[in-house]
Amino acid sequence: MPLPLRQLLLPEPPLLRSAAANAAMGLAVLLGLALGLDRALSLGPWYLPKVLAAYLLVLLLLGFLSDHRPHERLGPANQVTLLRGVLTALLAGLVGEGGAPAIAWTALALGLAASALDGVDGWLARRGGWASPFGARFDMETDALLIAVLALLVWSLGKAGVWVLAAGLMRYAFVAAAYLLPWLARPLPPSRRRQAVCVVQVLSLTLALTPILAPATSAALAAAGLVVLIYSFAVDVHWLARHAGPEPSTGETR
Repeated sequence: MPLPLRQLLLPEPPLLRSAAANAAMGLAVLLGLALGLDRALSLGPWYLPKVLAAYLLVLLLLGFLSDHRPHERLGPANQVTLLRGVLTALLAGLVGEGGAPAIAWTALALGLAASALDGVDGWLARRGGWASPFGARFDMETDALLIAVLALLVWSLGKAGVWVLAAGLMRYAFVAAAYLLPWLARPLPPSRRRQAVCVVQVLSLTLALTPILAPATSAALAAAGLVVLIYSFAVDVHWLARHAGPEPSTGETR
């Protein structure tokens, strides 16, 4: 959705230092894992640049850190989200690295690890009192990037046709449309359905990467997830169209 200018303001120094320290720690973990995968899988010269570029996209989300107030630390919930961002960056690096079984199994393992952590950050935020608008956005945008990367991998590994990229593009198309149709930027009410659909989408794309599955089976899995995602977006667009008007002060955005 169009972003209020206030969200681009710098956070308080303690929070900024905490975020910088966690970002640096995430980079260290990322480099260690990426170099290990590069050596083990004999990946191409562009693997590490792709990984770093994807991690930079994750770090750009820290630009909304001012919405984490009044917390002065990033907190365990956002640390888990950052770890999912690291796994997403490692997956992004595998796009275009060929379809060797070892690469496909590695992509599956990374995808399952990212899927297993999905929801842990939200649970930690609620249990420990770390919930914030920033945490919700960080989680949501990391999910969107993960889905986009998984869709790219499913397509690049020949597991489904180019249509599978729609799963990754849908969130960003929705955001772009909100600039043309401001009523799409209206906050949405919290929804367990939306959370469940995200999990289904991530799992369907992850399982579609399984090397022992025939392409037709993988494509069917990916298609099922895409149908559910389209339905979820349709429900939200219908709600937004019915409630078009002055924007309320609370709610949830896609």
